[in-house]
Amino acid sequence: MAYPDDLLSEGERVVLHKHPHWKMLLWPYCVLVLTVGIGGYLAFLAQDLSWSMIAQIAIGAVALALIVWQFLIPFVRWRTTHFIVTTDRVMAREGVVNRTGIDIPLARINSVQFRHGLIDRIVGCGTLIIESASDEPLEFDDIPNVEKVHSLLYREINDNPHDDFTAPQQAQQTRPLPPQGDQSGRGR
Repeated sequence: MAYPDDLLSEGERVVLHKHPHWKMLLWPYCVLVLTVGIGGYLAFLAQDLSWSMIAQIAIGAVALALIVWQFLIPFVRWRTTHFIVTTDRVMAREGVVNRTGIDIPLARINSVQFRHGLIDRIVGCGTLIIESASDEPLEFDDIPNVEKVHSLLYREINDNPHDDFTAPQQAQQTRPLPPQGDQSGRGR
């Protein structure tokens, strides 16, 4: 799903748009499978009881509440969490009802780091740490392919033609050379 273009400034384009890594959903999926399995087994055992209808309704209600609490809410949280890198800024958005977000202009980023342990390396994710000019470092957990995102972000920061570091150099390179006399040897 692409990030809405109407939220971008003029000339800005999305370079990267990611949701957190699927490992964030590993426990919720385990809870879903266990709840359905145990709920089905208990409903099967309760069918021979004289009050089986009440038992099955109670089992279904508990299973539904557990699935909503432990699976559906984390899934919606995962789906509505976005990490976006554009040509001008880094954005993070999360939430459905209470939406929160942060924008960091690329020109204000001092350093970009990543960190991932053994499990993160096995599944291919990690934590991206961005240090901006004014705030303490911000950590974005469970970023898929964190090393590639780190490299891409570093390139975006250092290859921006409108930042303070490359603009004077490019201005010197694009300045036209003063006209030289006729170099062909004719006219002497």
